[in-house]
Amino acid sequence: MIMNTQINISHKQLFKLSLVGLIAAMLLIAFTRNANAQDRTITLKEAIDLGLQNSKTLKLSQAKIDEAVSQYNQAKDRALPTGSVSFTYDRAQIPYNNLSFGKTSIDLPKSANAYLGIASLNETIFGGNKLKYARQSTDLLTQVSRLDADNNKDQITYDVISSYYNLYKVLQSIKVVNQNITTVDAQIHQSQRFFEQGLVTKNDVLRFQLQKANIQLNGIDLESNRKIINYSLNVLLGLPETTQLNIAEITADTSRAISPLAAYIDTAMANRQEVKQLVLRGRVAETNIKDVQANVLPNVSAGLSGYYVDANGNPLPKIGNFITPVTIGVTASWNFGALWTNKNKVTQAKIQREEVSINQGILTDNVKNEVNQDYQNYLQALDKIKLLQTSIAQASENTSILESKYKSNIASATDRADAETLLYQAQINLELAKADAGLAYYTLLKATGKINK
Repeated sequence: MIMNTQINISHKQLFKLSLVGLIAAMLLIAFTRNANAQDRTITLKEAIDLGLQNSKTLKLSQAKIDEAVSQYNQAKDRALPTGSVSFTYDRAQIPYNNLSFGKTSIDLPKSANAYLGIASLNETIFGGNKLKYARQSTDLLTQVSRLDADNNKDQITYDVISSYYNLYKVLQSIKVVNQNITTVDAQIHQSQRFFEQGLVTKNDVLRFQLQKANIQLNGIDLESNRKIINYSLNVLLGLPETTQLNIAEITADTSRAISPLAAYIDTAMANRQEVKQLVLRGRVAETNIKDVQANVLPNVSAGLSGYYVDANGNPLPKIGNFITPVTIGVTASWNFGALWTNKNKVTQAKIQREEVSINQGILTDNVKNEVNQDYQNYLQALDKIKLLQTSIAQASENTSILESKYKSNIASATDRADAETLLYQAQINLELAKADAGLAYYTLLKATGKINK
């Protein structure tokens, strides 16, 4: 019996030790996470700079620019003279080396050596301007690649701004939630005191407790969203994933001068990279037509060649054993078959040019619609701020009146709870509207191609 008791105590101790160890391990993990997590308050400009600095997309865009520049340099290189040098050694074995021509015969050696060296230099004098068109085309495509990089830069900047404002919206909403929980806690404490004094019913206390629970549920959703946005923004900025970001205070500047819609559309048509790209692609299409048409033109080239011919067995040159002819020539060629085989190629090139022109029209319409939509959204966001500011003033006054009535036992707990809910919702809506207005402004800038200017 004593032995069994001791065994049971040992198991209990072991269980307690395991439980303590598990709790300690959990606390250690939590402490480690908190230690690794870094709080950082960041401004919008800092976020944009980090996003552009660490963007893998921009690094890929730069690689494409470098590739386009390399192709342009290769096109220029094709206009340079070409040259080559070769040296060949041949040895011939002649087992049957006698030739008979009636009474005459020729005896050849049993073997023979031959050395042949060739050095040549060639220059295209006229190639139907195809080299010129190749340079023009690759130069235009290089400019297209640079505009593509600028477009990616605008998109990354906008993605950073969008995530920044979304995080701000969540943080401000959490701030309002915490403020309202503090207010409701005070109301719960007051209602419980009134209940103890017999001034209100238990149901009145429960209403405030239910209101707090609803606010807390909203807070749980907001915290989950904050973690998701915070993590994504860390990745976008190249920061450690455990960094807890805090947003520097931002305000919606409602005093900005708003230009007419037509001015924003004109700015977009002058600055949007996509518009500039299609203009360049139209010029590329024109160049391609000229390049294809050049197929029917003749080609003229000049060449200089020098030869070294030595039939001596000794590889070292010896006067009298080798010859060195030098040739200079001009070659003219004309593939006149292109006169009837090239017309369909020209037709295809013209169709491609027409496709670019049609795409320009489609893009113009899309840009106008995008600018108009973003313009109207910005005006709407500013109007919402003005309306919500008025609503908060009214809701605050209504809450103060009902608080006074509730303390005087004139208004019910339901009326006061409803008033607090309206004020709480108006406060959240105002913070969201301010962030929406700021984001709408940057969206309009992006639509006009001015977000990085």
